[in-house]
Amino acid sequence: MSDPENRVLEKTHLVGEQDAIHFLGPEVIPALATPTLVKWMELACRENIKALLAPGEDSVGVSVALKHLAPTPIGMTVRVISRLASVQGRIYSFAVEAYDETEKIAEGTHERASVRVAKFATRLAEKKGKKSSTP
Repeated sequence: MSDPENRVLEKTHLVGEQDAIHFLGPEVIPALATPTLVKWMELACRENIKALLAPGEDSVGVSVALKHLAPTPIGMTVRVISRLASVQGRIYSFAVEAYDETEKIAEGTHERASVRVAKFATRLAEKKGKKSSTP
């Protein structure tokens, strides 16, 4: 790819009950959970490069580094921005950011590896067949 830095994708999400933490007690309004934010960032990065992959390929996450900077209450919209920073072989590296309706709420990096779906499925099935009871 000649200029990966120009691949930018933005996605918006409405924070719902299922996206929030509820464990801080009744005096705290439920807020966007970090695992949900990570999922939204990964999905934006996956979608960002989907058109670059060959038929029969997809991508899987291999690395996430995220700073969750501010809370976002249920009912607010979050905008996730995925910027493809570099491509090295099968590894796609991204800069990611997220904003709610008032401020920047997260920033970080994410890496995805392209995989051949059929090969990945075979490898996963073989591993499941070798499952043992010991750690």
